[in-house]
Amino acid sequence: MNAQELTGQVRTHIVESGDPSCLLHLHVRTPFLALRRAAAAEGMDLAAASSYRDFQRQLKIWNGKYQGTRPMTDAAGRTIDAADLSPAERVDAILLWSALPGASRHHWGTDIDLIDRNATAPGYQVQLTRSEFATGGPFAALSNWLEVNAARFGFFRPFRGVRSGVQPEPWHYSFAPVAENARRDLSPQILRAALEAAPLAGKELVLERLEELHERYVARIDPP
Repeated sequence: MNAQELTGQVRTHIVESGDPSCLLHLHVRTPFLALRRAAAAEGMDLAAASSYRDFQRQLKIWNGKYQGTRPMTDAAGRTIDAADLSPAERVDAILLWSALPGASRHHWGTDIDLIDRNATAPGYQVQLTRSEFATGGPFAALSNWLEVNAARFGFFRPFRGVRSGVQPEPWHYSFAPVAENARRDLSPQILRAALEAAPLAGKELVLERLEELHERYVARIDPP
């Protein structure tokens, strides 16, 4: 991937998958469909709650949280008010759950937030919370199945709460053969160039800390 693909500013590496509808890296579509077929054999309707996400979408998420117009939660999932936090605290709180624009793994089309559409009633609003994937939650069976089977198709969980600063996300799976190359290629310099040109809330503070933030939230993951 080139710098613009890595930072979500173009989608020349992305293709659309039909049913279920999602946007994926051109080399991820086939393994994802294979994973989906295996899940279907177990009675699950595997779908993407989120797949490819571009820079502008991630920027909107970031700015909304920083400015307090979008909900933000702490490490335990409790709602917090951006107005109660210093600028540095806001940055740290956002990064628990949301990536910097240009640094989201969803920009690569390699990462998917997975749900089982057969596990919920019509009209159910998926929240992507840990309780949904824990024992008693609607996606507990899916979570257990993915833990056993996802690696056979090249997928792994990059955020388990061990090495990365990102909170554990049992729904977030990544296609290792493509994503690992992208992770190594997304340097602080490439990320800085993308952010310097963007109307990023808290930009001065972010750029001042960029090397640290890149190491903790981009370079450091829980390995395949």
